[in-house]
Amino acid sequence: MGWEIVSLVFGAISIGVAAYFWVWTMKQTNDNPVMEEFSKAVQEGAQAYLKRLFQALGLLAGVIALVMLVALGWQKAIAYLFGAACSAAAGYVGMTVATRANARVAWAAREGLKKAFPVGFNAGAVMGFAMVGVALIGMTLIYMIFQSPDVVLGFSFGASSLALLAKAGGGIYTKTADIGADLVGKVEFNLAEDDPRNPAVIADNVGDNVGDVAGMGADIFDSYVASVVAVMLLGFELYGKRADGVSFVVLPLVLGAAGVIASLVGMLFVRTGESNDPGRGLNMGTYATTAVFALLTLGVVFLMGFDRPLGIFWPAFAGLLAGVVIGVTSDKFTDIDQQAVQHTAHSANTGPALLILDGFSYGLLSIVPSILGICIAMLASWFLAQHYGLAGTYGVSLAAVGMLSVTGMVVASDAYGPIVDNAKGCAEAGHESEETIAVCDRLDAAGNTAKAITKGFAIGAAALTVLALFAAYSETVNVDVLDLKTPGVVVGLFLGAIMPPLFSALTILSVSRNAFKMVEEIRRQFREIPGLLEGKAKPDSRRCVDIAARGALKELILPGSLSLITPVAVGLVLGKYALGGFLAGSIVTGIVFALLMANAGGLWDNAKKFIEDGAYGGKGSAAHKAAVVGDTVGDPFKDTAGPSLNTLITVMSLVATVFGPAITSITLLAI
Repeated sequence: MGWEIVSLVFGAISIGVAAYFWVWTMKQTNDNPVMEEFSKAVQEGAQAYLKRLFQALGLLAGVIALVMLVALGWQKAIAYLFGAACSAAAGYVGMTVATRANARVAWAAREGLKKAFPVGFNAGAVMGFAMVGVALIGMTLIYMIFQSPDVVLGFSFGASSLALLAKAGGGIYTKTADIGADLVGKVEFNLAEDDPRNPAVIADNVGDNVGDVAGMGADIFDSYVASVVAVMLLGFELYGKRADGVSFVVLPLVLGAAGVIASLVGMLFVRTGESNDPGRGLNMGTYATTAVFALLTLGVVFLMGFDRPLGIFWPAFAGLLAGVVIGVTSDKFTDIDQQAVQHTAHSANTGPALLILDGFSYGLLSIVPSILGICIAMLASWFLAQHYGLAGTYGVSLAAVGMLSVTGMVVASDAYGPIVDNAKGCAEAGHESEETIAVCDRLDAAGNTAKAITKGFAIGAAALTVLALFAAYSETVNVDVLDLKTPGVVVGLFLGAIMPPLFSALTILSVSRNAFKMVEEIRRQFREIPGLLEGKAKPDSRRCVDIAARGALKELILPGSLSLITPVAVGLVLGKYALGGFLAGSIVTGIVFALLMANAGGLWDNAKKFIEDGAYGGKGSAAHKAAVVGDTVGDPFKDTAGPSLNTLITVMSLVATVFGPAITSITLLAI
């Protein structure tokens, strides 16, 4: 037994904490039968979609596992299936509690924000701690059984391939319903956001859960596992022959255990306080978790007996700071109380054109500090590791682990968002008071910012993770230098660079096609169901749920296939150096596009909410209708294409690393 047993124990503790918060959440009351009915409709829709999704992904996983069995052996094939199953299980648990917590948050909102906030956050914590626990136990078991980080790479590939399709599919689903509900309900009939007369409201609330809970959870699960595996691979390749080589391999697992402790302490700081500001409470929890993790990391590197402990601590700390920079940047550009959101909302007085231009421009501006933070973290971790006699690539990979080790807290904040968003829908469906709905609105605005921060965090973490995976790929296939005078490298660079915009175009067009069907269906129901608009008849919500689900699964096929096939094709045709260029190109454009779309989309959403709170004429005004158009543009930006890109580049990097030795040995051109 070595240090990996620590990871196993704290993985189990993390799952135990998730179970505790599950029980606590289920004990909270909801005595409004209409809200309970609304909540159950969301539960049923989410369960039905995930059942269809997992059936499709199960078939895909079986095919990929068969290919891996033939090409790479049974060990990696089993690890791949186990990784996919663990990712699915974590997402399913989080979504299940989220869809049961929404009405409980709405009922608690009757007593004010201080009562409702912990219900929403503790329900989100189920997802955060379950995800970390499942990941730690899964990776540790695979390593303890096979004693090879290369086999654990198969586990990571399984998590990533499921995450890409779960996030993209959930994003297409949720924005299909959201756009349809907004364009018809808000713009054409002046209905409130979650008015139960709108046929797409249930589908919209279902989409929040399958996209932002199950999908986003799988996304961060993927980045978390990939960052750990990258350190394990590099530790084995660089230091495996040393007497203390095993310590370099299992270090990220132990840091994951430290992250569980840090997140538990951070939970104590998540409270609204006298300010009644849920956003401040979420941020305080994240900052406290970061500080505690830094102290624990310092203790871990000394306890594990590394001869140069500070060469490990400082790179991990640099990653933590980069995460804070990205979080602060996302908050600055997406928080409803910040100048960027309010200035964009002011532009709505002239119509949607200037509002969209301002939001897009602020989205572009938001890239700069985040990229600078990533660059500084990369340089600092590289040179700090080298200063203490360690490889720079190992330092960069430690920065990714440092950023992602606080994942428990980050995912809890992310899952809080859709829970409180659904709570507002429950409150409106249950005809709760304006004061109760206002509390839910305030919780929701903080949730939008929390989701934007989480997306920025996930994107930044993916940037460092794929750089670490790039280093692992280079070590695996023996690529020392990418020469830009070589045509194959340049071609690979451009092919990689076009993948994120191509993927974005395909997913946004998927949303557009599906949303068109949704708009037509909503209009049909208002036209053909007597008394629907007057509230005397119920809409056919199941039909809208079915349109969103069927469309999302159908539209997944092309973008999902490209992410898996393209790296293999480039390696087979052009060789390992061209494939290295391909990965480099995809990393650069992927991070830029992802940050732009996540932050611009979050900004447009909160600009709309700022107007709905009473600014510039409030709900139903010309400014509000312009803001709804901007939010509609931002929806697929922030919830479909943007957050899927960090998973895309991770998946392509893993495909290259997993299959690299096999495909580059039979290259056709090798230019």
